Amino acid sequence: MGEVFVVALLAALNPTLLTATTVMLLMPSPKRLLLGYLLGALMTSLTLGMIIVFDVLDQHAVSTGKNTLSPSIDLALGSLLLVIVFVLATGRQERMAERRRAKKAEKGPSGPPRWQQFLGRGSARSAFVVGALLTLPGASYLVGLTRIHNLDYSPAPTVALVLAFNLIMLILLEAPLISYAVAPDWTPNAIDRAKAWVGRHWRRAAIVFLTVMGVALVLRGLVGLI
Repeated sequence: MGEVFVVALLAALNPTLLTATTVMLLMPSPKRLLLGYLLGALMTSLTLGMIIVFDVLDQHAVSTGKNTLSPSIDLALGSLLLVIVFVLATGRQERMAERRRAKKAEKGPSGPPRWQQFLGRGSARSAFVVGALLTLPGASYLVGLTRIHNLDYSPAPTVALVLAFNLIMLILLEAPLISYAVAPDWTPNAIDRAKAWVGRHWRRAAIVFLTVMGVALVLRGLVGLI
């Protein structure tokens, strides 16, 4: 069961979710926006998760191949993480980003994505809609749901696991909300300090975390194929 929660932590590393959370924290009334986005995200993610676990993954084509599917997914996901580590460690992402900035400069200034403009309206309803639309199942979520399905638990524990997976996956939204509720005066300054720390150390932390996860998944996949 522990591997399910490891995959949930990987699913939490969602660039779109990180961007949306950052945008909302910089706006007036971030608590209202974060709560709206979280409710919309949970609605979409839990609904699709239950359908996938209790319907899609029960189909015969999936169930007959699940013994070989798991190691292959481990190897693919682990290899992908190690490729990302290589890109971060060699600084290639900076050169790619520089080329993208140069191309954008040639095309002229462009506005933020439409979903960011929609969030900019500053209402909980807008945040709910954006959260519902942007929270579609990614690779890590599908891997986690497959793991949960393969545990072959009864319906109640399975539902609890899907809910727990989602709560971990959306921790970027929940952490500031909990902090605002517990320490509303301390939280804004703490968020500013956290963003400053991430700006200085994000690459090193990402390399260490992704390397550990990537190696662990590759080794698990190799063991599963033996």
